[in-house]
Order: sequence, then C-alpha cells, then structure tokens
Amino acid sequence: MAGAVATLTLGPAWLPGEARAQAADVTYFRIANGSTAGTYYPIGGIIASAISNPPGGAPCAEGGACGVPGLLATAVASAGSVANVEAVGSGRAESGFAQADVAYWAQTATGDFAGLPAIADLRAIAKLYPEALHIVARSDAPIRSLSDLRGMRVSLDEPGSGTLVDARLVLDAAGIADDEMTVLHLPAAGAAQAMQAGELDAFFFVGGYPAPAISQLAGQSPVRLIALDDAVMDRLTKERSFFTRDSLPAGTYRGNPDDVATLSVGALWITRADQPEELIHAITRVLWNDNTLRQLGYGHPIGRRIRPENAVTGIPIPLHPGAERYYREAGLLR
Repeated sequence: MAGAVATLTLGPAWLPGEARAQAADVTYFRIANGSTAGTYYPIGGIIASAISNPPGGAPCAEGGACGVPGLLATAVASAGSVANVEAVGSGRAESGFAQADVAYWAQTATGDFAGLPAIADLRAIAKLYPEALHIVARSDAPIRSLSDLRGMRVSLDEPGSGTLVDARLVLDAAGIADDEMTVLHLPAAGAAQAMQAGELDAFFFVGGYPAPAISQLAGQSPVRLIALDDAVMDRLTKERSFFTRDSLPAGTYRGNPDDVATLSVGALWITRADQPEELIHAITRVLWNDNTLRQLGYGHPIGRRIRPENAVTGIPIPLHPGAERYYREAGLLR
C-alpha cells in the first residue's frame, strides 16, 4: 500500500519456525538519500545503521544494536531532494532527505512545484543540518563572481536534485539566463571529473561541507570557491525565507584559505503522514540518543552539526505526530 511501511507477515518457508517468527517481526524502512558523492548518502547510511535493530542481534547493553527493535532501515541512493519528495509521496520510500524549500514547495504545490499536484501528506521527522551552496570554479578560469559565469561551461546538477532548483534561483537573482552559459546537468561526482578533464569551468552543489566530491577534486586540481555578493543574498533571503546567510569556513577545501560568503538551507528528514505514530516516535527517539549522536560525530564532519537543539527550527512543513510527540516529551517543542 502506498506510503505504508512494508512489514512481512510470513517468514520464508525454508526457515526454521523460530527464524520465520523473527522474520515476520521485521519492519523495513527506506531512507532516500542523494548521490554517493554528496552529503545525504553518508549521513543516510549512518542514520540507517543507528536506527536499525532487527531480531536476533545482541542487546544494546551487551554491545549490540541500539536502534528500534524489529526495524531494518536502508539508505537508498537517489538524484536528491526533488526525487526524494516524489518517492516519499508515492510510497516508493518510507522516508527521505530533502531541502526545506523543496519540501515546502512540494507539500503546498507552490514555488518550483506550482501547477503540480500537492504532496500534501509530507511530514517532517527532523531538521538535520544546514546545506551550504557551493559554486566551484577551475582556478585558472576567469571566474571570480556570479557574473563571470556568462560564456562559461557550467553544471547546475542533475534533474531531480535540490541543487538544480537552488542554482536556478541564484542565477535568476543575479540576472543570468541559461542561454548566456553552456549549461550541463551533471551530479557532483560527474562535474568534478569533467572539471578535472578540462571539460567544465564551474559547477553548483548544495550540501553539507566538506562535500566528498569537492574535497577530492580540490586535492587533485586547484579550484576556487565563488562567493555570493550582498545584492544576490539580500534578494534571496528577503524573497525566500528558507535561505539564511552562511559561509564556507576558511580551509574547508584545499587552496581556499578564506571564508566564502554563501547561503544555506535546512536539510530535512521527511516521511508521510500515514506512517505509524509509534514507529516514527521510536525512530525520532533513537535518532537523538547518545549512541546515534556519537556515530554521526565520528562518521562524517557534518554529523557534528546534527544536534537536537536544532531539530525543530526552520521546518516549513508539519511535523509527523510521532516526531512531534517526542519533541514535546523531550522539552524541545512547546
């Protein structure tokens, strides 16, 4: 059934009776992430591992899994935010990661989703971390500002990605049209490869920093991070309340010793309203336990920015009732 968690009612016939009973108790929960070169994918893998606790393992107190009893979560690669809201809305995934602006527009059929059917039953589990806009240019290209992208070969990321949505907003705010550039649609890893091969001058990426694809590229070929000017940031923060001023800290990427002014948007973990309240309550509780926070902190630099005190800030769609109940119990929501 669309949107429902897939739960086996019968174990495979070839399993012994006890094993069949255990298999019958497994609840499967997919987390749609992003490309393997972005930030969603590693964070999704860490969270999926942390919240899983299928039958038959050792108890948490004895060094076993500390997740939701009976849950088996999996991280699934995808094109990104737009693909994820569509997958969650259609029931092809139980949950997924999405930029706050993309989730809101999809849920309300506004913005870039105007004219499309609203995915009205999207609900939030948590805000995870801020996603920063990166504009990466070859260091030997004559690109020092957004206006210098005119006449250049520029990748805006692939269809289905939140990066493509936000890249177009930034370019519109700067008054730059597609036909003033040679536009490509490559995911971050493909864009990095094309740049290293001399086939691309610049590319956009929206995600937590440091992004693996950009870090690897900067370690092999000199790159320059392009700052946004005040006029563009003022226009977008006034018109689009999802954006906040941010910066890519000095030294985040090799060869970029100064802070780079940019914008960020919240990364949400979303699900559907018809997911069971008790399940989402349990998942939310495990997301914010000490064990999961330790795994996030050790597993990826952006994981250290995933904190419970930020979990309900800047969420433009309704919380799932199970998540909302947890945050009220934890004193994070009043």
